[in-house]
Amino acid sequence: MKILLTGANGYIGMRLLPPLLQAGHDVVCAVRDKNRLAIDEDTLKKIEVIEIDFLEDPKKGVVPEDIDVAYYLIHSMTSSTTDFDKKEALSAHNFNTYMSFTRVKQVIYLGGIVNDDKLSKHLSSRKNVENILGEGDFALTALRAGIIVGSGSSSFEIIRDLCEKLPVMITPKWVLTKSQPIAIRDVIKFLTGVLGNEKCYNDSFDIGGPNVLTYKQMLQLYAKTRGFSNFIITVPVMTPKLSSYWLYFVTSTSYKLAINLVDSMKMEVVAKDKRLQEILGIKPYTYVEAIEMAFAKIEQNLVLSSWKDSMVSGRFKKDLNKYIQVPKYGVLKDEKSLKVDDQEGVLENIWSIGGEKGWYYGNWMWKIRGFLDKLVGGVGLRRGRTHPNRIFTGDSLDFWRVLLADKESRRLLLFAEMRLPGEAWLEFHIDKDNVLHQTATFRPKGLAGRLYWYSLVPFHYFIFGGMIKNIAQTDSSTPSMAKSSST
Repeated sequence: MKILLTGANGYIGMRLLPPLLQAGHDVVCAVRDKNRLAIDEDTLKKIEVIEIDFLEDPKKGVVPEDIDVAYYLIHSMTSSTTDFDKKEALSAHNFNTYMSFTRVKQVIYLGGIVNDDKLSKHLSSRKNVENILGEGDFALTALRAGIIVGSGSSSFEIIRDLCEKLPVMITPKWVLTKSQPIAIRDVIKFLTGVLGNEKCYNDSFDIGGPNVLTYKQMLQLYAKTRGFSNFIITVPVMTPKLSSYWLYFVTSTSYKLAINLVDSMKMEVVAKDKRLQEILGIKPYTYVEAIEMAFAKIEQNLVLSSWKDSMVSGRFKKDLNKYIQVPKYGVLKDEKSLKVDDQEGVLENIWSIGGEKGWYYGNWMWKIRGFLDKLVGGVGLRRGRTHPNRIFTGDSLDFWRVLLADKESRRLLLFAEMRLPGEAWLEFHIDKDNVLHQTATFRPKGLAGRLYWYSLVPFHYFIFGGMIKNIAQTDSSTPSMAKSSST
């Protein structure tokens, strides 16, 4: 079958693509920006990639006419705390228009479990999207899930952050709300199982794991599975706003996502039936098994996708190309160069920067900068990186975003997503003469930007100087300084 996969570079889309290709389907990936589809060259050769922004007016001829099935995996919850529901509704309407230009037979939608008449804004929007898609001229199959547990999922990473960092937690009363977590592997099984299955046409199904747990029980089971204890004290006085700040500062989530998550966590999300399990013959994994499988992937460095790489987790909204040309005028720079012997080893060091590896010099200073960034509403350092030594354009890298990761041309270009009185780029490049160039570029906004830069010049001398020296150090290298300048 020919399949349209929307949200192809999202957390679910990246997990769904491999099994679709393994099953022999022709897959058309719809993304807003081709430059940030973080997949390897071999996979790129097997798919067709089209650029679509479903918030813009539909254009005929963009989506191939001979689509058989489409997956709708688009959401805007992390982009806003006020009007994301309007954006989601507009996207769904425009999607229906695009589908009217094709011969699509089935659309598969992943939404949220709906238990209460009075829903959170997030769950209400998910239900509204389902209703809009139901108006399309195709058979709709809607799957409704609660908490999704898997390496890189927002829910799992938030639970992980809370448990690993806080042995004692004072929590709001929403931790007593019941939920039915489901393993990401089961979500993918359900999404592929309903593909072309006429028994699932024009119907909606709740999907969940075998365990109904409160959020408090989920935190406790996580700690027990990981081999330690945690103490959770529940208080009734923590307001939704305070709860949002609590999640934002302790975990790697953005503030916008924290607000919307807290709003939804007050609602019970428990599957009403097991019809789809019976139709497809699927026996879901337990919550503990889902945690164990997630860590098996993490320990083997096999995390396929992470919500942290989402564009809306930082400053970017959609267009990386706007920043890829580093400005030459009206900027302040710190430029350093080193002659290196072991080009491949140095390149591996560059591709391993950030995350657990750190920044090669003054990591404690980077951590302080990350903490200060969090205090003023920035992303901080907690996003880390998805892979220890693989980088794709569009990935998040602590409080940077990868603009360009071209190993063949030996160039890595990063753009700062921290809160700054200006714009900042950090570039690493090894030229044909085996000289490593490290360039920090800052375009200040007014006097505040210039004062910010010059106040940090003494620190730059040590941080950037130490960074390039340590990056250039490999087992077989003897680097020598070529030049260094700072303006």
